[in-house]
Amino acid sequence: MKNTFIALCILFFFTLPQAIHASEAPPIDFQVEAPHWEEVEKALPRKSIFTVIDIESGKSFVVQRRAGSHHADVQPLTVKDTTIMKDIYGGKWSWRRRAILIMTPSRLIAGSMHGMPHGAGALPNNFPGHFCIHFTGSTTHSTERSDLAHQVMILKAAGRFDEFVSTLPPSELMNVFMVTIKNADKGLTRKIAVSNIKDLNKKLNEFKRLENIQWEVLSHSKASETALSAAVPVKVNILSEENGASSTVISFTIIRTSPISPWKVDIDPLLEQLAG
Repeated sequence: MKNTFIALCILFFFTLPQAIHASEAPPIDFQVEAPHWEEVEKALPRKSIFTVIDIESGKSFVVQRRAGSHHADVQPLTVKDTTIMKDIYGGKWSWRRRAILIMTPSRLIAGSMHGMPHGAGALPNNFPGHFCIHFTGSTTHSTERSDLAHQVMILKAAGRFDEFVSTLPPSELMNVFMVTIKNADKGLTRKIAVSNIKDLNKKLNEFKRLENIQWEVLSHSKASETALSAAVPVKVNILSEENGASSTVISFTIIRTSPISPWKVDIDPLLEQLAG
């Protein structure tokens, strides 16, 4: 049974780049686990070496866990691994979260990484520091709170994003929506957004050029059980390469087709704001 599982993992590894375009979830997502950080920490002890697979691109590189008590602080193992990781981020280091799978000899574990070197590093890998990998139940070391942007990408890696957002009320969905924008993950954005714009994919690509976006949901009032629309005001601070910094309050409309349907966010007001 173990040999069969490993063979399937290898098959998964080589078919991932083709399969990822067809679905958010890995092609054999029934084998992907999303264990709590307390379990992962034991499975991936310090100094352990494992493979990171980027869900979106299918590219992989090898890392070593060096530290971290609430999540894993890791470093690319070699210069080649650093090059692959930087290529995954388009040649530019970034704090954006990405959905990943951790591949060990016997497990596939859903996780989320960012791509910004920081802090100390000890390996001869041309990587100036370490980066962080979060798992279900992970928190940041500075706040000891869960990072929503990481947790959303873990759900994507585990194939559980659709289930998660299907029952969220408007204000909570709004936060998840803004996370998908900040991570420039147009696949997830399209799952929870509606628009009157014909070429929406082209517009969503513009979010990759944002240097930073921060937000605050200003109203957390609940919609009635029978309501089909709700207004959610959000203070949005944007830093873009072209237009610099701007701050505004956008009233988003959240809609659904029936009282038992999931809510969707009308993205057009945000796109209009970006267009200037």
